[in-house]
Amino acid sequence: MDRQILGLLAPKLQGEFGWSEVGYGNIVTAFQVAYAIGLLGFGRIIDRFGTRRGYSIAIVVWSLAAMGHALARSVFGFGVARFGLGLGEAGNFPAAIKAVAEWFPKKERALATGIFNSGSNVGAILAPLTVPWLTVEFGWQASFVCLGALGFIWVVFWLARYEVPEKKMDLSPSERAYILSDPVEPPLERVPWMRLFGYRQAWAYIVGMTLTAPVWWFYLYWLPKFFHTRHGLDLISLGPPLVVIYSMTCVGSIGGGWLSSTLIKRGWSINAGRKITLLICALCVVPVMFAAQVSNLWAAVLLIGLAASAHQGWSANLFTLVSDLFPKEAVASVVGLGAMIGSIAAVFFAQSTGFILQKFGSYQPLFIVCGCAYLAALGVIQILIPRMEPAIITEPREPAGDRLKSN
Repeated sequence: MDRQILGLLAPKLQGEFGWSEVGYGNIVTAFQVAYAIGLLGFGRIIDRFGTRRGYSIAIVVWSLAAMGHALARSVFGFGVARFGLGLGEAGNFPAAIKAVAEWFPKKERALATGIFNSGSNVGAILAPLTVPWLTVEFGWQASFVCLGALGFIWVVFWLARYEVPEKKMDLSPSERAYILSDPVEPPLERVPWMRLFGYRQAWAYIVGMTLTAPVWWFYLYWLPKFFHTRHGLDLISLGPPLVVIYSMTCVGSIGGGWLSSTLIKRGWSINAGRKITLLICALCVVPVMFAAQVSNLWAAVLLIGLAASAHQGWSANLFTLVSDLFPKEAVASVVGLGAMIGSIAAVFFAQSTGFILQKFGSYQPLFIVCGCAYLAALGVIQILIPRMEPAIITEPREPAGDRLKSN
């Protein structure tokens, strides 16, 4: 919800404060730069201090920054607030993926990831329903303050309930054994970031994030502006189209995770189950290339909704690849590293989007890029990890070139 507020209020704030398209792009870029920095830092923090404490720190920073938007009055002020939000939100996926690796065997992780990832889609549904009302009744500042404050409530429940299975006293022996049913992983020392670049498995995830993460950020920040510019929707009428799109993404997120998990349970290899699901998702994105050409609002909504839904199914499986390929002690670091590079790519995409729209006034080139990105990413993933063999990182002094050959 905190991510979505700025996109929803962009037409109003742009009119009130006189932002240019490039200025709005700079605000988006501030978030992406901080998100990239934070991903690298929080990935390491979570691996070192644990999911419970690391996630709590992230949420506190995130919620304070979200509320701080209410104090901003300029491009620079909103940029500062978005920078703080990006730092805090960066802890989300490294912590969540690590929590799934701690609590689920590999055959269930994609579905578990799809379920938790659908939470972001629920937020994207609720935001268009609540932000316009809060803004009309109490002013735009109230939207940032009220929704940002919800994070502090969440932290209380997180600290009260979360612990790793080994320390959870109310688990039955059979449940604990099921959770820990994957082969025992050998103890692992802290892996330096630079060493992770020596693994094809890490590069497969990095490339997948680099090519597709910018697409999701484009949807989050520019869809309200697209519907306002192309179809004339105001703040109140933006709600129904966005609710439909993000409702569809809930289906894609859970469905994508369910599909690969079901295939694996039925005897498919992890390699085949994950990649067939990724291929289906990539193909479902392709029609979004026509979203800027159709004149009917709901045709555009369905094209974008299908693509956004497929993105979430893709993401559920892409994130799960990390826990398939790396030991638990390295999962958050790898997720943070790849997501950081994906966020850097999103910075360039956001800047390019601002310049393209200001110069040409057309969303068509942007949707074409969105439609092609996933098939390109899957092709590179297949080249890098044709058999999805787990990374072997127990030999700390093995040269990177040898690791690339063996992996």
